[in-house]
Amino acid sequence: MSIQLTLCAPCLFGLESVLSYEVKKIGGQNVVVSDGKVTFTGDFSLLARANISLRCAERVCLVLGSFYATSFTELFDQVEQLPFEDFIGKKDAFPVTGWSLNSQLHSVPDCQSIIKRAVVRRFERVYNQTWFEESGPVHQIRFTIHKDLVTIMLDTSGIGLHKRGYRKGTGNAAPLKETLAAGIADLARVKSDTMVVDPMCGSGTLLIESALKAYNIPPGVRRSFAAEQWGAVPSAVWKEQREAALAQINRESTFKGLGFDIDSEAVALTRENAVKAGVGRKIEAIEQDISRFSLPPTDQKIVVLCNPPYGERLLEVKQAEELYRKMGKVFASRPDCSYYVITPHQDFEKLFGRKADKRRKLYNGMIKCQLYMYFGG
Repeated sequence: MSIQLTLCAPCLFGLESVLSYEVKKIGGQNVVVSDGKVTFTGDFSLLARANISLRCAERVCLVLGSFYATSFTELFDQVEQLPFEDFIGKKDAFPVTGWSLNSQLHSVPDCQSIIKRAVVRRFERVYNQTWFEESGPVHQIRFTIHKDLVTIMLDTSGIGLHKRGYRKGTGNAAPLKETLAAGIADLARVKSDTMVVDPMCGSGTLLIESALKAYNIPPGVRRSFAAEQWGAVPSAVWKEQREAALAQINRESTFKGLGFDIDSEAVALTRENAVKAGVGRKIEAIEQDISRFSLPPTDQKIVVLCNPPYGERLLEVKQAEELYRKMGKVFASRPDCSYYVITPHQDFEKLFGRKADKRRKLYNGMIKCQLYMYFGG
């Protein structure tokens, strides 16, 4: 009988429903959606599959327990009751990190220290020793405290899941996080036969994540995860799940990606990153200004995805606003295409010259944005 684990996958705000669908698709059970995370149950195979296959999750954590605590004594006592030894060996490293919000236990450094001491106290009893060298694989303990509800987890991913391995450098400023780009591709209903165009492609993230989705290429197949080094997780599940994920790649896809950028370095970076991601032959990048926007004739459904620069970070506000006006004019020449534009500018629709068919609030890091959706005719 396989061990049932409770897993938690945090995500960027606004992508919870997209991630929930992903989790159900890979076999997650008892799925619960809340702000910024999706919790579900499964076995060690699902733990590996989630790390390898989820596109919008920031990481996959193993939940050890949740409880309410309003004093450091309560925190210490409750943490000491949790079965850390089920996953952490006597030589393993177990650093502690976390956050607290709207809670009486608001000092994060104090909470870190107390949780660490409580785990050590438990290990002193369980392992019958008083000193722990922590020279083995890292088992990162993560805690969250929200409105006095404490959740204690182990981070199975290690480096965040947005680190796919294809984007070594971003070159230009303000790149879109890979997990957010994947979410936008999902919301834009990118399919295996879609043509995706990014008229300001930057480092190519929207195009690459669209290609990975269209070909059903698992985003984590080229990287390693913290839990691969854990003695408690059967090593065979990682090989099995990688092989299973690779077997599901859709090699019949007719997807095509087309990117434009005024910056020659960005164009070169898009090409380089696409090759690293294994989709170099599926994406074309051309140096071109937005004012010359035009698309080749095709029978494919065309989806335009765009993360234009905005005044707060890259351009003066007036320059950004002029860019939005220009976008509205050139995009109007192809009403058959669908357009998805992410920006924090509150007057985008007015500047663009058209009210969006639908809007969705998303966060690019800590920046509150709107995804403006214009559906093609």
